[in-house]
Amino acid sequence: MTVKTPWYEADSRFIAAHYQPAALIDLAISRDIDTHRLLRGTGLFYEDILAGEVQISPQQFLGLIDNAQRLLEADDTSFLFGQRLLPGHYGPASQALQQAGNLQQALELLIEMRALFSPLLAPRLFLDEQHAYLYWVDSSGAGEHGRFLVEACMTAVVAMARWLSGHPLPWRFHFAHPKPRYVEQYWVHLGEDLHFDSQLDVLRLPREYMTEAWPNAAHTAGTVARQQAARQLHSLGFQASLLDRLYAWLQANVRQAPSLEQAAQAFDMSPATLKRKLRKHGTHYQEQHDRVRKHVALYLYQIKGYSNEEIAEYLHFHDATNFRRSFKRWTGLSPSALRQLFETH
Repeated sequence: MTVKTPWYEADSRFIAAHYQPAALIDLAISRDIDTHRLLRGTGLFYEDILAGEVQISPQQFLGLIDNAQRLLEADDTSFLFGQRLLPGHYGPASQALQQAGNLQQALELLIEMRALFSPLLAPRLFLDEQHAYLYWVDSSGAGEHGRFLVEACMTAVVAMARWLSGHPLPWRFHFAHPKPRYVEQYWVHLGEDLHFDSQLDVLRLPREYMTEAWPNAAHTAGTVARQQAARQLHSLGFQASLLDRLYAWLQANVRQAPSLEQAAQAFDMSPATLKRKLRKHGTHYQEQHDRVRKHVALYLYQIKGYSNEEIAEYLHFHDATNFRRSFKRWTGLSPSALRQLFETH
C-alpha cells in the first residue's frame, strides 16, 4: 500500500506563530520574561509575530518551548500553557471546535485538524464497549520536551471539555513517564485519578460522556465553521506529519512486520532517504516499528485480554519466548508484570 497523502516534517514552516506559539509567549510575558531572551535562537522576532504573517516549523516551536521552560523555571508552565490552547483563537477551526455538539464531535475534529490544533503530538482515539481512550504519539521529534507536551495537551482537552460541557468529567489519566516530583500540579490542573509508568499517555473516560449533549452547541453555525475549517486545513496541503503517517502505516501493516525497505517503498522514497528523514526527527525505523508493536500489544493485553501466545501469533513472532523478550525490550517489563500493573490501575 502506497501512502499518497503529503505530510509535514520537523523543519516544515506551517505553524502560525500568532496561534499556539503566541499563547506560550503571552504566558512568559505575563511573568515578566523578556521577549528577546525568550525568542533567542529560534529565528523569530516579536515584531514579526505581532504582524500575524510568520509561520514557523515544529523545530522552532520546540526551541521556543525549551527557552520558555528554562526561563520560567516553574512546574506549572505546561499546564497553564495547555489551558490556553483549546478551543483557541485559530480562525474557523477554533469556531468549529467551540460549537461542537458533544465530546465525540470535538475529539474527532481535534484529530482531523491535528496539524492546526496539535502539530507536535498527534492525538488518536479508540473506543471499546465501556470507555473512550484518547492517546498521543510524537509527531515531530519532541524528544526531551515530550512530557511538557503531554501535560499541555491533556490539560487542553480536559479544560476544553469542562468549559464546553459545563461540568468536570471523570477522566482517568495514564502517563508513560514516572511520577514527577511536582505531582501536586497534576492534582490541581487535571485531577487525582493519576497513573504513572503506564507505558502510554492516555486519557480514559466512560463512553457515555462522549455523546452527552453540550449546552452551547450550534448546529448551523458549526456546520459552516467546519466547512471553512476544512478549507483552512486544505490550504496547508497536509493533515499530518511524516511520523504520524508512518505510525498509521505501520499500525495497518503490523501483522506483516514490514521492513524498512517496504516502508520506504510505500512512502515512494529510497530506504536511505527514509532513514535520513527519520534521523532528522531524532529517531530511526526500528524505534518507530517497535513503538507501534508495543502499542498494539498493550491494546491486545489490556482491552482484548489476549494471552502471550495469542499476541505472539498476532504479531507474527516465531514463538511466545521471542515475543516476551521483545516485549521486555519495548517496555522494561515482562508481560506478567505488566498485567499486574494493569490490574492495579
